[in-house]
Order: sequence, then structure tokens, then C-alpha cells
Amino acid sequence: MDADSIIEFEDGEQSHDDTIAMFQGMINSGMAWKLQGSYGREAMSLIESGQCILGEVGHHDYYGNYVPSRFEVKAGTKGSVEYQKASWLQS
Repeated sequence: MDADSIIEFEDGEQSHDDTIAMFQGMINSGMAWKLQGSYGREAMSLIESGQCILGEVGHHDYYGNYVPSRFEVKAGTKGSVEYQKASWLQS
């Protein structure tokens, strides 16, 4: 992720696939949980819809809350690989 990607997203000029890739990268690095609230909310929305999964390691958000890794949630629940696969099969 770079500044140009964020600007494209903010300006509404980013493709859906690029948005998913950008947010997955921010989730993986933990940056999604450190930026302004709208980024964390969008990341969580993408996780809940099965378009993104939790990162490989857990992170703390801006407020100190712990966001678990994909390996720390039960298989088939939001944020897991299995949940994402099931979401894709349903669409």
C-alpha cells in the first residue's frame, strides 16, 4: 500500500479489486486498525462480508483493543479462511 492507493480510494477512483487488495494489505500489516476510524470500519465490513480475512498475526487497534489473527478465530467464523470461502461460494 502506498499514498497513491489511499488517494485513489479517497477520491473514489480505485477499482473494487484494488480496494480489496489494499485493505487486505492494511489488515495484514495492522495498519487498518491504526488509521482513522473509517479505515478500520471499512476493513471490518470487508471481513464481515467475506471479501477480506484477518491477518496472520493479531494486532492492537488505536484504542488498545486486540484484533485477533485468522488463526485465533474458530474455523468458519468471520475473519477465517473458511468463512471467506463459504462467502464466495454463496455469491
